[in-house]
Amino acid sequence: MINEIGLSHYLILAAIIFSIGIIGIFLNRKNVIVILMCIELILLSVNINLVSFSIFLQNLVGQVFSMFVLTVAAAEAAIGLAIIVVYYKNKGSIDVDQINSMKG
Repeated sequence: MINEIGLSHYLILAAIIFSIGIIGIFLNRKNVIVILMCIELILLSVNINLVSFSIFLQNLVGQVFSMFVLTVAAAEAAIGLAIIVVYYKNKGSIDVDQINSMKG
Protein backbone atom coordinates (compact mmCIF):
# COMPACT_ATOMS: atom_id res chain seq x y z
CA MET A 1 0.00 0.00 0.00
CA ILE A 2 1.53 3.27 -1.17
CA ASN A 3 0.47 6.47 0.54
CA GLU A 4 0.48 9.40 -1.82
CA ILE A 5 0.59 12.94 -0.62
CA GLY A 6 -2.32 14.68 -2.29
CA LEU A 7 -3.81 18.14 -2.36
CA SER A 8 -5.86 17.52 0.77
CA HIS A 9 -2.71 16.86 2.81
CA TYR A 10 -1.25 20.22 1.84
CA LEU A 11 -4.53 21.99 2.57
CA ILE A 12 -4.76 20.37 5.99
CA LEU A 13 -1.16 21.40 6.75
CA ALA A 14 -1.88 24.97 5.65
CA ALA A 15 -5.04 25.06 7.77
CA ILE A 16 -3.12 23.86 10.84
CA ILE A 17 -0.37 26.46 10.34
CA PHE A 18 -2.97 29.18 9.73
CA SER A 19 -4.82 28.19 12.91
CA ILE A 20 -1.60 28.28 14.94
CA GLY A 21 -0.93 31.80 13.63
CA ILE A 22 -4.43 33.05 14.45
CA ILE A 23 -4.42 31.45 17.90
CA GLY A 24 -0.97 32.91 18.57
CA ILE A 25 -2.16 36.42 17.74
CA PHE A 26 -5.22 36.19 19.97
CA LEU A 27 -3.52 34.48 22.91
CA ASN A 28 -0.42 36.66 22.97
CA ARG A 29 -1.25 40.32 22.83
CA LYS A 30 1.71 41.47 24.93
CA ASN A 31 4.75 40.62 22.81
CA VAL A 32 5.16 42.37 19.46
CA ILE A 33 7.82 39.93 18.23
CA VAL A 34 5.49 36.95 18.69
CA ILE A 35 2.69 38.81 16.91
CA LEU A 36 5.01 39.40 13.94
CA MET A 37 6.00 35.72 13.93
CA CYS A 38 2.33 34.70 13.92
CA ILE A 39 1.69 36.97 10.95
CA GLU A 40 4.57 35.24 9.17
CA LEU A 41 2.96 31.86 9.92
CA ILE A 42 -0.29 33.06 8.38
CA LEU A 43 1.52 34.23 5.25
CA LEU A 44 3.36 30.89 5.09
CA SER A 45 0.08 29.00 5.13
CA VAL A 46 -1.22 31.19 2.31
CA ASN A 47 1.92 30.39 0.31
CA ILE A 48 1.44 26.66 0.88
CA ASN A 49 -2.09 26.97 -0.48
CA LEU A 50 -0.95 28.98 -3.50
CA VAL A 51 1.81 26.55 -4.43
CA SER A 52 -0.28 23.43 -3.85
CA PHE A 53 -3.16 24.70 -5.98
CA SER A 54 -0.67 25.84 -8.59
CA ILE A 55 0.78 22.35 -8.83
CA PHE A 56 -2.65 20.71 -8.72
CA LEU A 57 -3.99 22.93 -11.53
CA GLN A 58 -0.67 22.84 -13.44
CA ASN A 59 -0.55 26.62 -13.63
CA LEU A 60 2.44 28.76 -12.61
CA VAL A 61 0.39 31.80 -11.59
CA GLY A 62 0.08 30.61 -7.98
CA GLN A 63 3.82 30.09 -7.67
CA VAL A 64 4.56 33.52 -9.11
CA PHE A 65 2.04 35.12 -6.77
CA SER A 66 3.66 33.20 -3.91
CA MET A 67 6.96 34.92 -4.70
CA PHE A 68 5.21 38.30 -4.36
CA VAL A 69 3.77 37.24 -0.98
CA LEU A 70 7.27 36.21 0.17
CA THR A 71 8.60 39.62 -0.89
CA VAL A 72 5.88 41.43 1.06
CA ALA A 73 6.51 39.19 4.09
CA ALA A 74 10.24 39.96 4.03
CA ALA A 75 9.56 43.69 3.77
CA GLU A 76 7.00 43.49 6.58
CA ALA A 77 9.47 41.71 8.84
CA ALA A 78 12.30 44.15 8.12
CA ILE A 79 10.17 47.28 8.56
CA GLY A 80 8.37 45.89 11.61
CA LEU A 81 11.60 44.99 13.38
CA ALA A 82 13.12 48.38 12.49
CA ILE A 83 10.11 50.15 14.00
CA ILE A 84 10.35 48.00 17.13
CA VAL A 85 14.08 48.76 17.53
CA VAL A 86 13.53 52.52 17.16
CA TYR A 87 10.59 52.45 19.56
CA TYR A 88 12.64 50.48 22.10
CA LYS A 89 15.47 53.02 21.85
CA ASN A 90 13.07 55.87 22.53
CA LYS A 91 10.81 54.34 25.19
CA GLY A 92 12.90 51.51 26.70
CA SER A 93 10.08 48.99 26.34
CA ILE A 94 8.10 47.30 23.58
CA ASP A 95 4.95 46.65 25.62
CA VAL A 96 1.94 46.47 23.31
CA ASP A 97 -0.22 48.46 25.75
CA GLN A 98 2.21 51.38 25.59
CA ILE A 99 2.52 51.17 21.82
CA ASN A 100 -1.25 51.39 21.63
CA SER A 101 -1.13 54.85 23.19
CA MET A 102 1.09 56.32 20.46
CA LYS A 103 -0.21 59.53 18.94
CA GLY A 104 1.10 61.64 16.16
